[in-house]
Amino acid sequence: MDFDFNDEQREIKSTAHEFLASRFKPERVRELAESESPYDDGLWREFSDLGWPGISISEEHGGQGLGTVELVILQEELGYVCAPSPFIANALAGAAIEGAGSDEQKSKWLPGIASGEARGSAEMTCDPDPILGAARGASILVLANGDGAKLVEPEDAELERIDMIDSTRAYFRVKADGGEEMPGEIAHAGSIGQIAMAAELVGIGQRALDMAVEYAKERQQFGRPIGAYQAVSHRLAEMLWDVEEARSLTYSAAWAADSDPDLVPIAASMAKARASDAATSVTHNAIQTLGGIGFTWEHDIHFFLKRARASAQMMGSARLHRDRVASLVGMS
Repeated sequence: MDFDFNDEQREIKSTAHEFLASRFKPERVRELAESESPYDDGLWREFSDLGWPGISISEEHGGQGLGTVELVILQEELGYVCAPSPFIANALAGAAIEGAGSDEQKSKWLPGIASGEARGSAEMTCDPDPILGAARGASILVLANGDGAKLVEPEDAELERIDMIDSTRAYFRVKADGGEEMPGEIAHAGSIGQIAMAAELVGIGQRALDMAVEYAKERQQFGRPIGAYQAVSHRLAEMLWDVEEARSLTYSAAWAADSDPDLVPIAASMAKARASDAATSVTHNAIQTLGGIGFTWEHDIHFFLKRARASAQMMGSARLHRDRVASLVGMS
């Protein structure tokens, strides 16, 4: 069995890494995070030109017809730069409509979501509240409705912007009466959202680790790089273990979403729980490694710490998913 990316997946990862590094330099992320709205319409158009909004939507509905693995590759790279972007909310809306919508609903909304022209937004659980990501400017909102979901147009909903610790995203509470019900269940779409959020957390953790390693190589103390001291090197090794274990579980879950649907509920929860813990721990340890400079507003590590803490709660907390895994294997 080959556990490596294929040529197309390697190309997606390389292109995404280079493109996002050039568009989301630290100073640009800071500028967007400190603005009234963290999203840049011009950057979203560039995403759309690359075909990213529809990467996992079927070709029948205007997407690229790829899979969850490819979606996860993009999400990890977006996390790595802490990109202020409505990408994950749009992807989750597309997954929900494709999985649970009627033929008419799919035909109406998926082509626009896939092209990026009629961006969608979907409700994401943020313990204990439902939170909507990137709702303002969206063409359609996907809101939970029991075991299913409903479609609500933004003008029929009341949106309340929420100030959260993470300023690199726009978060909303939403109230909406009525709406158009989708006939199917959204459980699988929810699992895809959990896997995608886990991938973002892996990217955040990897970037925090890279920042810490770079600093440990450069910062001298008593004539030696601080990375040469066991207290620092052991911390960095623990951070690497956290990131790699979370990455392994996340890509395993993404493979299951495309190839073995029966495994998806438990695989998604394992990935989200581990990635939530890993990103939270790694960003904390990165600040400890950086020392005093890491606690300042001027250093960019705090954006990754805050995104990690917010995303760890989105789509279910680590504790919620550990409980879910225990239930699924018959331990509770």
